[in-house]
Amino acid sequence: MMKQQEGFPEWSSYIKDAWKEAQFESWTSVQEQAIPYIYKGGDVVAEAPTGSGKTLAYLLPILERIDPTKKHTQVMILASSHELVMQLHQEVQHWTKGSGIQSTPLIGGANIKRQMEKLKKKPEIVIGTPGRIQELMTRKKLKAHEIKTLVMDEADQLLVPEHTKTVQSVLKALHQDVQILLFSATLPEEVIEVAQTFMNEEAEVIQVQEEEKKPDVEHVYIQCEDREKVEVLRKLAHMEGFKGLAFMQDIAKLNVFAEKLTYRKLDLGMLHSDAKKEHRAKAIKEFRKGEYPLLLATDVAARGLDIPDITFIVNLDIPKDRSSYIHRAGRAARIGGVDGIVVSLVNPVEEKRLKKYARDLEFPVKERKIVRSQLV
Repeated sequence: MMKQQEGFPEWSSYIKDAWKEAQFESWTSVQEQAIPYIYKGGDVVAEAPTGSGKTLAYLLPILERIDPTKKHTQVMILASSHELVMQLHQEVQHWTKGSGIQSTPLIGGANIKRQMEKLKKKPEIVIGTPGRIQELMTRKKLKAHEIKTLVMDEADQLLVPEHTKTVQSVLKALHQDVQILLFSATLPEEVIEVAQTFMNEEAEVIQVQEEEKKPDVEHVYIQCEDREKVEVLRKLAHMEGFKGLAFMQDIAKLNVFAEKLTYRKLDLGMLHSDAKKEHRAKAIKEFRKGEYPLLLATDVAARGLDIPDITFIVNLDIPKDRSSYIHRAGRAARIGGVDGIVVSLVNPVEEKRLKKYARDLEFPVKERKIVRSQLV
């Protein structure tokens, strides 16, 4: 049953059906706080841990605000990566089943003419990467003045210097009284400062520290030299119950790891920004289906990727900032998923950085070794 909260809308039957199918039992903290403001039409800036239900916190009240009698695009969702756009599109499709509400994904690298054809059908929701959205607006194929609500998902990735100009130009094209919603697992001060330049002064700021229902994530590390990391990863991947996402910042090094592991007869997939769109989609699909135990990825995949039964996150390097560590770790143990373990393979310099993150973010981190296919 969908529990009715104060300030919440009277949910439509299609949303109630989807809720029942999802077998959710209660609202999460970010949903309880954000939904009433969004449903009333207010601007919201929300920071909440990965896996805490942020997508539904904005999506459900937005769906209730869509006017089905007006056949034009009313909602625009911006996301930083192809993967996140496609995942959000799937989520929207799930929650709008039987409603007649349509959504269209708009990503760079895909056929723009096909996207223009889809826009002629006037979908109520568009979900896209900033560059492609801007291009379609410039070509007058996406009517900016009709948009009632703009969402920035993983907003801290959209408001970085390389994207800011594009995002600003999209914002300028929108109507002045558009509702703006910013959601992310991490919102540094400088991002909030940028956001305040285009948001309503009365925007509601929501910060959820930790989701009480979040499954346990254990943080451990294995000391090893850089040259030993491939073999340590191979041993981890052969452990019982291993379904892992292994992260590294450098694409060239990641390719080297993939070649060495494939040579050692380990099945794996790869996910990075240089790979073609269809290769990335195929890698995620096959990994979801359990066709191989390991997906090697750069941080592009740390954003919003939701695969419920990942048991291991492996850091092949320690990211340069805490927020990247948080996003990587957040791929394990999603709400309703399994408990997860984050294993960092560290040289002495990386060990210091990891321990500093652990102190700053207040999580315990323990050293482990692999003995007879067990972490001990």
